[in-house]
Amino acid sequence: MRSSAWFVAKCALILCALRLIDGAKGQRQCIETDYYYEYTECDSTGSRWRVAIPQSPGACPGLPEPVRGTECTFSCKAGEFLEMLSQECTQCAAGSYSLGSGIRFDQWDAMPAGFSSLATSLENSPHGDDKLTCNSSSWVPQGNYLESNRDECTVSLIYAVHLKKQGSVSFEYQYPDNNLLFEFFIQNDQCQEMDQSADTKWLKLTNHGEWATHTVSLKSGTNILYWRTGGVLMRTKGAKPALLKNIQIEGVAYTSECFPCMPGTFSRVPGSTTCDPCPRNTYSGHGASSCTLCNTTTEYAAEGSALCKEKPPCSRKDYFQFHTACDHEGKTQIIYKWIEPKICLEGVTGAESLPPSGKREPCPPCNPGFYNNDTATCSPCPPGTYSDGMKPCTLCPAGTEPSLGYEYKWWNVLPPTMKTSCFNVGNSKCDNMNGWEVAGDHIQSGAGSSDNDYLILNIHIPGFKLPTSMSSHAGTEFGRITFEFETVCVADCELYFMMDVNRKSTTVVESWERTKTRQTYTHVMTKNASVSYTWAFQRTNQPSDVRQFVNDVVRIYSISVSNAMDGVSSGCRACALSTQPTSSMCVPCPPGHYIDARTSQCTECPQNTYLVPHAMPGPDACKPCGAGSKSDKDHSLCYNDCHFTHAEGNVTLTYNFSLLGSVGSLLNGPSFTSKGTKYFHHFNISLCGGKDQLAVCTDNVTDLSVNDAQREKGEGANAVKTFICQSTVIPATGRGFHTALASQSINLADTFLGATVDSTLDGIRASPESYPQSSKKVPDINFYYRSLEATSSCESGRSAVVTLRCNPEKSTKGELSVPSQCPAGTCDGCTFHFLWESSGACPTCTERDYHQIEGACKGGQQALLYVWTEPKLCMGGMTLPEKKTLPCAGMEFWVQLGGGLGAFTAVLLVSLTCYFWKKNKRLAYKYSRLVMSANKECEMPGADSCAVMEGENEGDMEDEVVYKKHSLLGKLKAIASKGNGENYEHVQLNSSQSKALVWS
Repeated sequence: MRSSAWFVAKCALILCALRLIDGAKGQRQCIETDYYYEYTECDSTGSRWRVAIPQSPGACPGLPEPVRGTECTFSCKAGEFLEMLSQECTQCAAGSYSLGSGIRFDQWDAMPAGFSSLATSLENSPHGDDKLTCNSSSWVPQGNYLESNRDECTVSLIYAVHLKKQGSVSFEYQYPDNNLLFEFFIQNDQCQEMDQSADTKWLKLTNHGEWATHTVSLKSGTNILYWRTGGVLMRTKGAKPALLKNIQIEGVAYTSECFPCMPGTFSRVPGSTTCDPCPRNTYSGHGASSCTLCNTTTEYAAEGSALCKEKPPCSRKDYFQFHTACDHEGKTQIIYKWIEPKICLEGVTGAESLPPSGKREPCPPCNPGFYNNDTATCSPCPPGTYSDGMKPCTLCPAGTEPSLGYEYKWWNVLPPTMKTSCFNVGNSKCDNMNGWEVAGDHIQSGAGSSDNDYLILNIHIPGFKLPTSMSSHAGTEFGRITFEFETVCVADCELYFMMDVNRKSTTVVESWERTKTRQTYTHVMTKNASVSYTWAFQRTNQPSDVRQFVNDVVRIYSISVSNAMDGVSSGCRACALSTQPTSSMCVPCPPGHYIDARTSQCTECPQNTYLVPHAMPGPDACKPCGAGSKSDKDHSLCYNDCHFTHAEGNVTLTYNFSLLGSVGSLLNGPSFTSKGTKYFHHFNISLCGGKDQLAVCTDNVTDLSVNDAQREKGEGANAVKTFICQSTVIPATGRGFHTALASQSINLADTFLGATVDSTLDGIRASPESYPQSSKKVPDINFYYRSLEATSSCESGRSAVVTLRCNPEKSTKGELSVPSQCPAGTCDGCTFHFLWESSGACPTCTERDYHQIEGACKGGQQALLYVWTEPKLCMGGMTLPEKKTLPCAGMEFWVQLGGGLGAFTAVLLVSLTCYFWKKNKRLAYKYSRLVMSANKECEMPGADSCAVMEGENEGDMEDEVVYKKHSLLGKLKAIASKGNGENYEHVQLNSSQSKALVWS
């Protein structure tokens, strides 16, 4: 059986071989262009083989036989490549270059071989649509660089490389917008991510227009490189894309070919390790060894150009004006100059000529803090003096000190503290340095080399110095920058105001799009640090190499910085003097003290007031805290101490909110973007407590220089520490990121206004109709907050209302929620509303919240119980009294007394009834005897008095006595007589006797 199977297999192999031979007879033999050489993997002895790999498998026969290759440790120098046919290092020809043991990618007209762009489908859709994908999102080649996606899709740029030894990868990038996440990580051939620190994985933000270099070490073997981007929360037009160029990988054993110079560059000699850019007004093509000169009469070319461009007719956008320094007569000249390099033609149809220069105008005054020293220039005032710019410097009077800072409102020349530059998106810098131009009463954006250039204006402040009287204040305002500006645009221009603290990371403080009317913006510094403020203006974010929207400009009219450490003085401010009579030096005031203008001494603010840092000296600098709040010991802020009292009629409710915890959190959502990205709004709320119990929100991606301990304290550059803050959170699921990402931390409330049951306070409305009505009798308590940081959409700053509601069904920590019609917590973007339902928000329990229940008397004992009045609407405070047991003696005494009185009354009534019944019978008998004796006809005259009949007692005669004043017994008899229905009257009987019987 086995032999037959082997015979069949042998026959099949012979048949296949014959078919291949027959097919090969009709094909040509392979030539050098039909294949290329590769090395096999090194074996255990360190040797390898060179094999021929066909360009198209099966296209031709006759491939060269494998031969033994070079040793595995073999490598070529920079400027050389390994010629595989001879297996020797050979110099690169002119017009090409080599890195030796490295490869470089600097040309991005198309995606180079080996690179791929992969977009992750969004699994979360607002309507549950799983078919929503990001197929249109990818990394796009733009000639000199790669551009990432601008939306919230997660897109990865992938490249795999096999290193024979340890090496590295380096690349240049632009990452200007933290609305886009940008990470770089490495995987091995088992798809396992290699260990990386956060500093090497998450790329740091860069200034607009500037390129940064990032380098990461690589291990030998297979390395899969990932550049991944994904949006956090996109605006209408998306985020600024990340740019990538000049990727260089070191550690390959050899390169089998040289890289041709990209267009616009050249290498003149063989064995070059790099290509040089072509000079201005020259150009080169692909793999050039020299550059070709343009026809400079009608053409021009920027440095590193791949072709020459026709010069257009000159127009207003091709020249600019500036002012010369003031001369000894106080005059300045207006000079007009062509923008360099000049790329326009004069003297042709439609061309505009350069206006004549030399017109003299009066010099504008010096800026405040400077003076004219008769040398036609403005010089800073000496220390201890001040000037408004038009008068000589003057010493500050006693009891005052100079207020340091900068105030620029005249722009004859660029101030020495400011710098201007221009950055192109594709190149490191613009062809010309005309970033901004001074124009007398304002400074405006220059022309640049193209419309998508970033025009940069920068001012550096080494630190802030508080006035002497405030130098001991902690956690106060250290300084502020205020500028007045306007933008005039027809394209999609944008102005960025950025801040770089301690040269660690640049963040965008605020930005404005398109045309904006003249307005003022202020930013407050809450920490003392070295800071660089930058204005960056871009006419359009679309790729452009021409100047089409040069008339789109931004104008800045004034810039002022207070408390600058190296600043000048434009005025003096009051300071506190020493109590020593011999000293007139300014002394620092303790925290929470203001300067008394009458005595020039430090005076502490009254209780429950806070000190306004930059208010005029005097009692008015101490502002009272709002309802339900108190000030800290430094009088720097007002806060609620977790206690609140509300009186309504004769009832006083007291609250203790400490059971709610120091900080409450709310993860609201989920919400979805237009493409289905799921995100949450995470709020942290500090309800009560001072500086030590404020809420903290941080970015866990872009704030990489801060460790976890510092981040928890809110010490990061992008950290927010305040009463209420908000972060945007993107979950890890469905996005490819390994952890949930928190970004875009903002301050919602840095000032506590007060707590009250009223629905309005200081112009802020609580909107109780936004929540379900509470059937409980306990009123809601509203905590009102405000943030003094103005934004473009909230000119008066943001505000927030936290409504505390007593809900016994909730835990003491409670539950936070937002209005159903405003799922983001706000309906207008400026006022935020929160409902905090908790049993800890109920008032403190008192005696009126429970009642007594009396038990039955058993065995001479009676139990007294105390229970809460339902529903229980209180928490903490007084506890229920213990159960009591009392004897029943007091109760039996009254029962016995009542029983005795009842028995006595019954006996008395029975006795009286018997007595009156007997008496009535006697009276009836006597009456009948009288009637009988009156009607009897006797022969003898009647006696004067009725004798006592036989059988009658003399004692019965007492009934005949007439009483003028009735005794109690007589009254009872009378009542009894009336009760029997008998009405007795006085009757005169017929008798000869003078004495008559009278019944009453």
